Amino acid sequence: MDIGASLKSVRKMRGLSQRELAKRAGVTNSTISMIEKNSVSPSVSSLKKVLAGIPMSLVEFFSIEEGTVGEQKVVYRSEELLDIGTGDLVYKLIGRDFPNRAMSIMHETYPPGTSTGDEMLQHHGEEGAYVISGKIELTVADETFLLEQGDSYYFSSELPHRFNNPFTEPCSIVSATTPGDF
Repeated sequence: MDIGASLKSVRKMRGLSQRELAKRAGVTNSTISMIEKNSVSPSVSSLKKVLAGIPMSLVEFFSIEEGTVGEQKVVYRSEELLDIGTGDLVYKLIGRDFPNRAMSIMHETYPPGTSTGDEMLQHHGEEGAYVISGKIELTVADETFLLEQGDSYYFSSELPHRFNNPFTEPCSIVSATTPGDF
């Protein structure tokens, strides 16, 4: 997916200038410009911040490109999972076209040296996950936890949090978040 072109398209569809979106999102005009030109690949937290100025969730943003509005399904094959990750992060959304979802279930992959960004994530709802393989550092509020294969977490997403993989192997997680618009 061309994140820059998609952001520009959504911004224009909503009748927003780069300056207005930057003001609403609390970022600089140059940040919006660099993302739209694909000069930078925004972190998950940065993209969420920019999309909040529209307002739009990550799921909505990536679903527009994929044209995922369709019939309600029960089974989703691996090739049907919607990738809503940014940069090197891979977030595969399960049930991408499920109507009025109450939660988002994802298979997340954090390659070595990746993170959700320097800014802490924070949103309404809850999240929990199970670490399938590898290790991940999870920071919630002022505390950092090391999770390894078989470990899990569950916390209020209203607490500032971030994920970081400073290790040499990828980390694979299956997660669930509420509300369903991530």
